Amino acid sequence: MTDLRHLALFLLLLGFCLPTQAQERAKPRNGEGVSTFLQRFGYTSRAAQEEFMEINEGKFTRDGGLILGRSYRLPSGAKGKRTKKNRNTVTEPLFGPRLKTVKVQSDELDGACLYLVSGHGGPDPGAIGKVGGRELHEDEYAYDIILRLARSLMEKGAKVHIIIQDAKDGIRDDRYLSNSERETCMGEPIPLDQVARLQQRCDAINRLARKDKEKYKRSIFIHVDSRGKRDQVDVFFYHSPGSKYGKRLAENIHRTFDRKYDKHQPNRGFRGTVSERRLYVLLKSNPPAAFLELGNIQNERDRKRLVLPSNREALANWICEGIVRDYRQR
Repeated sequence: MTDLRHLALFLLLLGFCLPTQAQERAKPRNGEGVSTFLQRFGYTSRAAQEEFMEINEGKFTRDGGLILGRSYRLPSGAKGKRTKKNRNTVTEPLFGPRLKTVKVQSDELDGACLYLVSGHGGPDPGAIGKVGGRELHEDEYAYDIILRLARSLMEKGAKVHIIIQDAKDGIRDDRYLSNSERETCMGEPIPLDQVARLQQRCDAINRLARKDKEKYKRSIFIHVDSRGKRDQVDVFFYHSPGSKYGKRLAENIHRTFDRKYDKHQPNRGFRGTVSERRLYVLLKSNPPAAFLELGNIQNERDRKRLVLPSNREALANWICEGIVRDYRQR
């Protein structure tokens, strides 16, 4: 009997001595889905994602999205190996002094090459909206979102070419972005003539694409529309007629936006569409491409999609997530 008591006491003490690990918890950032949230902490395997969904059951939106402000348990690693973060860094001065160093956090897009083009630039500001005495220029907002998208893609291991560049403006957190005519096409002055301007950026993409060895090459064109002040519109996606992979890319980004809208504005619905369009840059550039119109710069509600830096970041993250989705289907 005494021996049994000693054994029970020994097992009790052993239980107190066994190492325990408190499971880590974290909150999502604006615009993050499950995969991008987990990648931030080094989890890239399907098993880790399945464990995450299981241990946080009941804490998601109807479509399985994350809820801002909610704390989520991270996978323990028992069911899915926690991959070691890639500690390589990339330097891109175009992002500005504060953000020029990019830590590559995963190899999720390793082998992907993206050509990113913000609309207009140089002597052509594109669509112009007005708030009070301020002019909001399409090229400035499209460029800021392109930079944010480029950084997100680089964090996932993609090779990225930023076709339209401004040596001074990095990623900016201002609501009202200052206007300039400094933009170049990879260092070359941008012509005022529309056809020459569009052909210049297509030539730059095609020249790079001939040299790049990656099998997955895609172009993203970002623009802002200009319509009547009362016309609130969603993001529209275009691809070149007959482009199988351009269509798939546009559809994958569209699906991502559809899910995000359902999560963040469940009662509003998402009315953006995917369609063919014979746009010059889609017809003349060689890699499969998606062309995005992000909203109506004249509409007050659409402008919030552009002027709030958190919204610009969310747009970039959602586009990136759609590209990741497309890359997995290659």
